[in-house]
Amino acid sequence: MANRKGTGLMLVGADIPADKEGDFNKWYQEEHLQELLGVPGILNAARYEATKSGPKHLAVYELESVDVIDTDAFKNRPRTEWGSRVSPNLIGTNFFNLVLDMIHPTSLTDGIANSDMAPALQIGRMDVAPDDQGEWNEWYSGVYVPNYEKCPGVIRGRRWKSVRGEPQFATVYEFENENVSETDEWLRQREIHPDNGRMRDIMTHAAGSPGIWKKTFQL
Repeated sequence: MANRKGTGLMLVGADIPADKEGDFNKWYQEEHLQELLGVPGILNAARYEATKSGPKHLAVYELESVDVIDTDAFKNRPRTEWGSRVSPNLIGTNFFNLVLDMIHPTSLTDGIANSDMAPALQIGRMDVAPDDQGEWNEWYSGVYVPNYEKCPGVIRGRRWKSVRGEPQFATVYEFENENVSETDEWLRQREIHPDNGRMRDIMTHAAGSPGIWKKTFQL
């Protein structure tokens, strides 16, 4: 069976004007996702809508690796007439387009590779000063994510470093539903380690981060 996930991720988020939202959704679901899934190395994709923070619309693309964005098939795709009217980078606000390389776990497991797009996501996007990155990354990958993965409803957490777009780092938790991070166990794990507060204080979140999105469409 072909992999459904890889070591690269592309996140495209935007808020869309209300009078253009219907056409935008139709384009995404009838043309754009099919177009991108036809690019070799794009393994899977889904659309999500924010239930906490934002922007409202989020498209998530699983990439075999970040090298996909440098291929001719990806870079030289012609923009269709429909896309030239409603692409989120043209009509959206709070727009971001991040291409991310997986840093935790350090390799692709069968469990990750064979898993489908999650029903819900919590995504944090953040920067950290260079001098703090060694200790911070060790804590985040070795303590923070593993503790949250103990919570009921957490499928997994993966960490990423940006190769295109800002900020530098992202954390994506895959949830069974959009309410996982409101549970007592999640809140308990948030403060369970003595370094958690100090480590959280040295990172700077992007606007709207962290946010929670619920899956709304998948081919």
